[in-house]
Amino acid sequence: MVQDFLQTLWATIADVLPIGLIILGFQSLVIRRPIANMSRVGIGFLYVLVGLAFFLQGLEMALFPIGKLMAQQLTATEFILGLEHNAVIGKIPEWSQYYWVYVFALAIGFSTTIAEPSLLAVAIKAHQVSGGVIGVWGLRIAVAIGVALGIALGSYRIITGTPLHWYIIVGYVIVIIQTIFAPRMIIPLAYDSGGVTTSTVTVPIVAALGLGLASNVPDRNPVFDGFGLIAFASLFPIISVMAYAQISAWLAKPQ
Repeated sequence: MVQDFLQTLWATIADVLPIGLIILGFQSLVIRRPIANMSRVGIGFLYVLVGLAFFLQGLEMALFPIGKLMAQQLTATEFILGLEHNAVIGKIPEWSQYYWVYVFALAIGFSTTIAEPSLLAVAIKAHQVSGGVIGVWGLRIAVAIGVALGIALGSYRIITGTPLHWYIIVGYVIVIIQTIFAPRMIIPLAYDSGGVTTSTVTVPIVAALGLGLASNVPDRNPVFDGFGLIAFASLFPIISVMAYAQISAWLAKPQ
């Protein structure tokens, strides 16, 4: 375990070091001013490196295996059909019988998005610059609902084997229509909300869930069917945030 952590730490340093060099290079060569509180910044940089290494190691040890294990258990034919192992030979469940998969996808999509640090940062900044008009929890819940619905629909796509591009095309058609009618202030924030969901907490679990489903659902290929859930997690928050703004604007109108 210690050896694995040291390898992860070294890989993290190699990934983050260019960012630090770029910042220092611009500070010294372009701006030509010393960095204030250099010792504090250096200690914080070390915290970032060690924290990222621990986080990545935790993903490999816990979140990835849990996501795959949950997908494997929820798609087991004997669990879905409620039969003994010997009685399910040759039987393939219908898509509607995977309802626990959809429930799990909804729950895991909502909970991971609420825990997403990048979403929290964006929500706090949006609350500040809007003068309190955009609520922190209102935005976080709206994004979380979008991710939950997106991952549930993406799980349905994997189970049924339907083409991914049709879902994406229809989704962006809806986004274009909403963009025409949504309040101007919320449109850039809605588009950014689709990006902040694909970050440190959501992506590992969603990717593990998609690969686990494609590996265990009959006639599915992890290469062709296992990926695409993250696209749903990026698209549907745009729809849900603009819908949240449209509903709020409609309720605020005098009746």
